Amino acid sequence: MKKKKRPLTLLEIMIVIVLIGLIGSVIGFNMKGSLDEGRAFKTRQAKEQIKDILMLEVARGAPIADVVQKKEEYLRNSGLVAKPKSFLRDGWGEEFEIKVNGKTHSDIIVKSARLTAYDRVKREKLGKTATPVEEEDEENED
Repeated sequence: MKKKKRPLTLLEIMIVIVLIGLIGSVIGFNMKGSLDEGRAFKTRQAKEQIKDILMLEVARGAPIADVVQKKEEYLRNSGLVAKPKSFLRDGWGEEFEIKVNGKTHSDIIVKSARLTAYDRVKREKLGKTATPVEEEDEENED
């Protein structure tokens, strides 16, 4: 005798769908943190690269104020950046704030408001205060 195959009931199908949705939402929630961490990493690397390239242009003899004012032109002419317009955006797609250090007038500061906010929220979640390096960076902005 052959056994008849019993079809899945509506309840069993609904349970499977709920479990798939639950697993998907957990994975999605965990991915958001990874995406933000990736954006923060990209932004930190871009900040250093922009500062280094612009300081190389200053070392070649260009006035620092001119380099900061015409940053896109200097990045393009450096030969190191293919698309300076997109290179001047952080991981979240917002433009970097680039200015001359107000104290020494011989250094360039590259800032990202979104990275600063991300780092502040991350520190608050961990229950930490600003590190001495971060406090020094905030002081140099003036």
